[in-house]
Amino acid sequence: QVQLVESGGGLVQAGGSLRLSCAASGRTFSSYAMGWFRQAPGKEREFVAVISSTTYYADSVKGRFTISRDNAKNTVYLEMTSLKPEDTAVYYCAAKAYYTDLLNKRRYDYWGQGTQVTVSS
Repeated sequence: QVQLVESGGGLVQAGGSLRLSCAASGRTFSSYAMGWFRQAPGKEREFVAVISSTTYYADSVKGRFTISRDNAKNTVYLEMTSLKPEDTAVYYCAAKAYYTDLLNKRRYDYWGQGTQVTVSS
């Protein structure tokens, strides 16, 4: 069992930056692929980024967001820069036991409760 707790969301102006954190419980954190997803009001939850043996990003955030992890702290991060109003959403971190189908939200095993990010224009 893995429990995930996100933090770091908030209100920021367009062009600003935020760093989200996701703290995980469990001794096998380093073996999980860790993903970030987001869900805007009225929209489906969408893939943002994932870190496994490598990293992948959604085209909409490529070059602006950076995913990283610190296995000693059981934490994954999402550094967000050059934020846009369309980045406004609840951001969720998720854990996946196997390094397959990493972009598919339905394949993730554990989810956090989410943290709100609001970007004002």
